[in-house]
Amino acid sequence: MRILLVCAAGMSTSLVMKKIVKAFGPEEQDWEIKAEPVDSLETVIDNYDVILLGPQIGYKKAQLAEIASIKNKPLDVINPMDYGMGNGEKILAQIKTMINK
Repeated sequence: MRILLVCAAGMSTSLVMKKIVKAFGPEEQDWEIKAEPVDSLETVIDNYDVILLGPQIGYKKAQLAEIASIKNKPLDVINPMDYGMGNGEKILAQIKTMINK
């Protein structure tokens, strides 16, 4: 599973990314996660299975969801509370829900 976190600048998202990786269990050990700025989504989307938006760019969800749906990729916004608290376990649960739909 390849997960893309899309953000504005990337500083807080890289911290959240580390928290998600820390929450990985044995079944997620081969999963990859990377953060990219929102401007690069169209050029990198083919390399990922799931796209999560940082809450600071959640207002772009409808626009970015169009791109994701063309590529048949699930896309959602990380819950602002989970993002702010760095709750890797809850964000990982969100990812699992997205891929099991």
